[in-house]
Amino acid sequence: MSMLEKSWLILDSFRPTGGPLRLADVSARCRLPKTTTHRLLAELAELGAVDRQDDGYILGRALFELGSIVPLERDLRDAALPFMHDLYEATRETVHLAVRDGLDVVYVEKLRGHEGLALPSRVGGRLPLTCTGVGKALLAFAGEQLIEEVLGRPLRRLTPHSIVDRSRLEESLVSAQQTGLAYERQEAQPGSACVAAPVFRDGVCVAALSVSTPIARFQPARLAPAVKTAALGISRALARHTPPR
Repeated sequence: MSMLEKSWLILDSFRPTGGPLRLADVSARCRLPKTTTHRLLAELAELGAVDRQDDGYILGRALFELGSIVPLERDLRDAALPFMHDLYEATRETVHLAVRDGLDVVYVEKLRGHEGLALPSRVGGRLPLTCTGVGKALLAFAGEQLIEEVLGRPLRRLTPHSIVDRSRLEESLVSAQQTGLAYERQEAQPGSACVAAPVFRDGVCVAALSVSTPIARFQPARLAPAVKTAALGISRALARHTPPR
């Protein structure tokens, strides 16, 4: 591998928390010699990409500054936040905005509900498409080629409720395509459920929006219209900011 590839491996090893990690931890995760890992960590620290602390290394502020200006996520987040706040005020539940990266969802923004429902999602974190409401919404409108690819693989399981039967997943995707809404019940986290809707730009699904609640008070009939309306608002806001061709 090139030095650039090794450096990226080191940075990527800090998923999902950002650190702190000891030198031995980073070396083991990257499968690189400790001497190489130590040298590259020192160089990355000089650039501000990592910081060294008493309990180990953490990701540096320079990466946060760069990440915050990634055009797609920045524009998407700026357009979505007003609608996310409105949705939060209407429901008082946790609101997510996510995009697709390969076969995973990556969370761009999260507004946490007052009760602090324990969820595995975090901004910048990723989860399987098939185990989340936002993931199903994204997958349903990603095109037949990707759907066939996902259905042709062993489906990942996060909880005993995760869908691992291909026919059941296919049915849920067809339902999402027909209604514009995707549902998840205890598939990513026991005790939680969510409803999600796709966000479009120029006719392409670029993100998904969801509301997550404890399963005991999950009321799809009340939440679904609010989520769908907010997702439509974000899509319209993105269309207004699309530069002319």
